[in-house]
Amino acid sequence: MNRSILRLAIPNIISNITVPLVGMADLAILGHLQSSPEQYIGAIAIGGLIFNFIYAIFSFLRMGTTGFTAQAYGAGNKKECSLIFARSMMVAIAGGFILIMIQVPIDWFTFRILDSSSTVKQLASEYFFIRIWAAPATLSLYALMGWFLGMQNAKIPMILAILINLVNVGANYMFVYGFGMKSDGVAWGTVIAQYTGLTVGVILFLRYYGSVLKEWNYKAIMQIKALKRFFMVNKDILIRTLLLILAFSIFTASSAKMSDDILAINTILLQFLLLFSYFLDGFAYAAESLAGKFYGAGKLKDLRRFTKYIFAWGILISIPFSLAYLFAGKYILYILTDNSAVISQAAPYLFWLALVPIVSFVAFIWDGIFTGCTATAAMRNTMIIASLLIYIPLNYLLINPMENHGLWLALIIFLLARSLIMTIYAPKAIFADTGS
Repeated sequence: MNRSILRLAIPNIISNITVPLVGMADLAILGHLQSSPEQYIGAIAIGGLIFNFIYAIFSFLRMGTTGFTAQAYGAGNKKECSLIFARSMMVAIAGGFILIMIQVPIDWFTFRILDSSSTVKQLASEYFFIRIWAAPATLSLYALMGWFLGMQNAKIPMILAILINLVNVGANYMFVYGFGMKSDGVAWGTVIAQYTGLTVGVILFLRYYGSVLKEWNYKAIMQIKALKRFFMVNKDILIRTLLLILAFSIFTASSAKMSDDILAINTILLQFLLLFSYFLDGFAYAAESLAGKFYGAGKLKDLRRFTKYIFAWGILISIPFSLAYLFAGKYILYILTDNSAVISQAAPYLFWLALVPIVSFVAFIWDGIFTGCTATAAMRNTMIIASLLIYIPLNYLLINPMENHGLWLALIIFLLARSLIMTIYAPKAIFADTGS
């Protein structure tokens, strides 16, 4: 079982870890600018927040596609695997072009509700109008990578992730230090990287899975019953993901409202949270693939056994991260910025950061298992409770008496609540048929 987990987890870890590393590279590129680095960091933080919300709407193109494909793969239904891919890509391409068409209303609405300095707003808006042109490529990559993972192939997503992020970092460096651009250069780097990744992804798909195209026909792809299930399951994933992004967006918006300095500090610290989450998501993605395969094949005893193994890996990963953040976090900050004022102001909040892996790893692992088994209603309900009933009230209650410490305490309680509530839901949502 460990061999099966690591066969999928290691490529996924390599794929995932490049994402926060690129985010850190972007911050490092801007953080070492001599002129107002906090404003450019704030701009990509606000701009990134916008895209987090936008792409959260389409996150099912990765998560839902993996779960459906893994179950079809486990059941030995190759035709259904091919049809799932066609439906996902159809939604991805249409969604990408719709986002481009409505970019002006999105920008107008966003900057009516987000509060930051006028300079940061202007830079963030410029960033948004450039990066939005990557939407068709980004959404298509969601569908493509989700399908590969469902087919138990983590190597191609790993290759694509490494390629995309290497191109991203290289292009960003060239635009910022070669052409003298700032946050706008980072946006152009993202656009170029996404289309490069999509081009190579399609080539690899045709090379290794081109035969599935023979299974495509319009009537089968547009089958009402299949499409209804596709959108019903993905509706729950959408609600869950939007609420998750809402929580982190409120955290960022609250930071921006306090000051540009606090926004820059929390943006940098969140990179450490993302580093852990993306690393552990390597195991969560393996959980999606394997849990979906066992569930689709009706092997529920294997699913129970697999769950024990994957949680053991979660514990082994989370403890070293917590210790590293607690005892070495201040030194890691120097990688992202050499601004001594930012580093000194960020240091007092490293304690909260050290708690993140311990309180959140359970939820990350459950996310993978629930997704693979398409137990999405339970995921949705968990997030509704943790975000709307717990996190948002705490965020606004704690910010005045504790200031930035209050923001972090509310976030820690939110992550812990998700872990506990999903554990309560799991026996009925996942293992009911096993007598657990």
